[in-house]
Amino acid sequence: MNREILISKWLNNDLNDQELEAFKMLEDYDDLVKLNEGLQAFKTDDYDTSKELDTVLNTIKSSKKQSKHWFKPFMRIAAILAVCFSLYYYTTTLDTTITTEFAEKTTIELPDASSVSLNAKSLLIFNKKDWKHHREVELNGEAFFKVAKGSSFKVKTKTGIVTVYGTQFNVKQWDHYFEVICYEGLVGVTYNSQETKLNPGDSFLIIDGKIIAKEKENRSKPSWLNNESTFKSLPYKTVIAEFERQYGVDITLINIDSEQLFTGSFAHDNIDVAIKAITLPLRVTYSKTNHTIILKRE
Repeated sequence: MNREILISKWLNNDLNDQELEAFKMLEDYDDLVKLNEGLQAFKTDDYDTSKELDTVLNTIKSSKKQSKHWFKPFMRIAAILAVCFSLYYYTTTLDTTITTEFAEKTTIELPDASSVSLNAKSLLIFNKKDWKHHREVELNGEAFFKVAKGSSFKVKTKTGIVTVYGTQFNVKQWDHYFEVICYEGLVGVTYNSQETKLNPGDSFLIIDGKIIAKEKENRSKPSWLNNESTFKSLPYKTVIAEFERQYGVDITLINIDSEQLFTGSFAHDNIDVAIKAITLPLRVTYSKTNHTIILKRE
């Protein structure tokens, strides 16, 4: 086994007995061990690169005091050190991405103890390292936020930016659909460079690029948190799209106007009951085969 693989497996604590003996036979074994011990004491918050490099250099000089041929092992250790620093920098600056699949929901805690509940087939992106300076997330899908007090908090979507002045709100961003509902505090929605302030119960809704007026919201939180999707005078196509996300199915409409308005709800835990809830009010028939559902109006 070559030297690089041995070192890699050693760093991952993945050497077997035979490989460990081979690793100990490396000419720079002692230097590698000392380097590793230095990295174990490594603290991210107060890490001083110059100081740590000086420590490693002094260690090398001390261990090679009697040797005239120290340059080669020094370069090997320097290369390993560079890789370690690169990995550290990459992993601490990398964005955190949270996704949910069809029929899946999840709740996560952000670095400041704010919480986000993600609805099905949604995506959330944020950066832990930069969080103290920029409390920002990117959202594609639907999420309910409970924001801890602190500096400005922003939710960026493809359609608009939501700036938080309060603590609880829901954001839904899908193709041709953008909605923000404020449940507590004050929320600002920036769309086309213009900000709209929302008080508790207020909504901001855009469908197909048009701003839609909505009645006051009287619930204390979105219905989907209780495994139910609720609609009031919304295009039928939005109902179908949500049904597909919650149950992981494909729905085809035959002789049905997808723009007609629908008022009603469906549960997320029983597909047979749910399909009746969105078809009976419109007097629509349906057939279901595996993951495909056909809705038809005779």
